[in-house]
Amino acid sequence: MLSSFTPSFDWIPSTLLTSERSEAKQLAGRLWLEHQLPLTPKQKHDFLSNGLLTTIPAMEKHWWGWACRKCGNKTQRHIVPWPCPCGNPCYYCRVCIEMGRITSCTSLWLWTGGQPVWSKVANACTWKGTLSRYQQQGAEAIVQAITEKRSQLVWAVCGAGKTEMLFPGLEHAFSLGLRVCLATPRADVVRELKPRLQAAFPHVDIVALYGGTEDVDKGALFVIATTHQLMKYADAFDVMIIDEVDAFPYHADRNLQHVAKRAQRPDSALLYLTATPRWKMKLLSSFNKLPTVFVPQRYHGFPLPVPQFMNSFDTEKAIVNGQLPFSFRKWIITKREKQRRVIVFVPTINMAEQLAPLLHEAIFVHSEDPEREQKVADFRNEKFNLLIATTILERGVTFPSIDVAVLHAGHHVFDEAALIQIAGRAGRSAQDPDGDVVFFHQGKTEAMLAAKSEIEAMNIRARKGGN
Repeated sequence: MLSSFTPSFDWIPSTLLTSERSEAKQLAGRLWLEHQLPLTPKQKHDFLSNGLLTTIPAMEKHWWGWACRKCGNKTQRHIVPWPCPCGNPCYYCRVCIEMGRITSCTSLWLWTGGQPVWSKVANACTWKGTLSRYQQQGAEAIVQAITEKRSQLVWAVCGAGKTEMLFPGLEHAFSLGLRVCLATPRADVVRELKPRLQAAFPHVDIVALYGGTEDVDKGALFVIATTHQLMKYADAFDVMIIDEVDAFPYHADRNLQHVAKRAQRPDSALLYLTATPRWKMKLLSSFNKLPTVFVPQRYHGFPLPVPQFMNSFDTEKAIVNGQLPFSFRKWIITKREKQRRVIVFVPTINMAEQLAPLLHEAIFVHSEDPEREQKVADFRNEKFNLLIATTILERGVTFPSIDVAVLHAGHHVFDEAALIQIAGRAGRSAQDPDGDVVFFHQGKTEAMLAAKSEIEAMNIRARKGGN
């Protein structure tokens, strides 16, 4: 019975009225805890009395247990008792604890004073670049989806220029006074997108939300956020863009998918962007259940680098013994002789830590590295020429003129999507489009073969005109 429970949004107050009040833009579309509200105690009291704010229980009680309205969690092992100051038996949700403790005695505060009227921004885009033929096709599909308020999959290869493809659609949305959210699973992607989008739309209020950000959403027209940050929103956005929709943790986390849906307004447009859609999305696309536009070529018109397979049966033993694997050592020497910049992807943090001392002047980054942001910036600014990374950098970050190696490419962490994305880090510059990609392996896996086949198929599709 529990598995059949689907959290609904019936508890979210809705109104067709609009409001010109200054507080509406800041407060509407959010799920507030009382201490988070940017209001004085008197304002809270007055707004509640006048129906501008309403409170609802933060958790739902069912015969089988509790469900959290903030994040959609219904897994009971993540809803646990705690000694609440209220004195009554209380439970709290562990899934969204970083967004503020949600307990069975907590209330969520929602704005019910009318939908804000967002300012229309004409000719918002100042970018003067030119889209390629395939990019233009993608951009037109995006504009049409926003106009028709429907879903759209943009299946675009790594390096296709998805961000630039969004520009006409974003400009169209802002000209209509539509509020937009671009959500992505990775904080690194949010940090990279904010300055690029702010430069293209200098007159649009943009905030970037992720763990540790200094930005605060005080009613921004354009929100760039990690998908976790969507736990704060409900009925907020006229256009929802999910970038890297197949990426971890979003694709495997029903709670994140739930809050992304909740953050959209009922008549919103929903855009999915990815180079590597998962099989369910491919199935919907193949049966015409999800409108899809293909962008099979990079913005500069050159084909995707096809990965080479190279045997490296001594990888783990050599690294443990403080030596570089033989075939990899020959490859890296060649790259240094040619003064090439290189990213080496490894499957585990432990391997990254063991490999770094064996490579002169190399730095390594991983998901738990507190200096990750600075190290990535240093590599981008060419302070280092060799970067060792786990899959945390497999997607969403762009470095010009690099070659890519994957050590122990047959490891289970390197699935088809990860390998395609990793290969997509190479050859992204129009001045250096032929980046080298090598999978060092101890036996070819289905994921390796599928990744190479998919890259070759996209190159063929591009040569045939996208069909």
